[in-house]
Amino acid sequence: MDRRQFLQVSAVASSAALVPWSFARGQSDLEGKKGANIRYGLVTYQWGKDWDLPTLIANCEAAGVGGVELRTTHKHGVEPSLSPAQRDEVRKRFADSSVVCVGIGSDERFDNPDPAKVAAAIEATKAFVELSHDIGASGVKVKPDRFWPDVPREKTIAQIGESLQKLGEFAEGFGQQVRLEVHGQCAELPTIKSIMDIATHPNVGVCWNSNPQDLQGDGLEANFRMVCDRFGQTAHIHLMESETYPHDKLLDLYVGIDYSGWLMLEEGKVPEDPAAALKSERERFDAALKAARLRSA
Repeated sequence: MDRRQFLQVSAVASSAALVPWSFARGQSDLEGKKGANIRYGLVTYQWGKDWDLPTLIANCEAAGVGGVELRTTHKHGVEPSLSPAQRDEVRKRFADSSVVCVGIGSDERFDNPDPAKVAAAIEATKAFVELSHDIGASGVKVKPDRFWPDVPREKTIAQIGESLQKLGEFAEGFGQQVRLEVHGQCAELPTIKSIMDIATHPNVGVCWNSNPQDLQGDGLEANFRMVCDRFGQTAHIHLMESETYPHDKLLDLYVGIDYSGWLMLEEGKVPEDPAAALKSERERFDAALKAARLRSA
């Protein structure tokens, strides 16, 4: 079997990761209820950045955290430079654990007015897509980012959307999603909707990021409804006890649409003992999600 044939076959297998997971297995009390397929995960933004891969997996298992989004450049070292044998080893480590590698958190963005830099970002993202496929994950997070002086906003929005459309077509061949993080100067939800109206490929999805901008305009629910039909399999949330973001209301919305996917902790301030804090935060999330499910019943 040549590489082209191998990728065609293995992309079909990998595409299973894009099908909503039946997370309620073994939890008959949730069967048929909204929000039963929501899982909790970790973005290795700060809390996991200094853990090598075995430590990361062990800490997530101990905390009862089911999945991770692996940020590029961090100590776990899951990068496009890995050899085929090293990729197989990463895949095996996750397969032998209770932790799912949900995807790769790249830092690629498509707003730059220099066409050469946009083309380089697209090619770099393609390499992450192949990596994600090879290690058994299901997608790659990217950013829209910012607007530039003397460049019309509409031009930047179109450029980002067109870049994502190309990447969606590429990712489809690998059974992967391209996940647009609601980020930076593009974090206002009407902007994200305008981008996604151009990037119509089904393998491109929105990664909600729990930003202050979510509360602007007509408020959280209106902004959520604006893009929820394009949600991918990941969303980023913060600490449940936040006094500035209404996580309970956000969970009500996710349960209300019967979301099947991962709500993943992305937190900047690093606690003294991240492993212990992760377990406590997972317990708070479980309690908050249970309450949201009860409110929807």
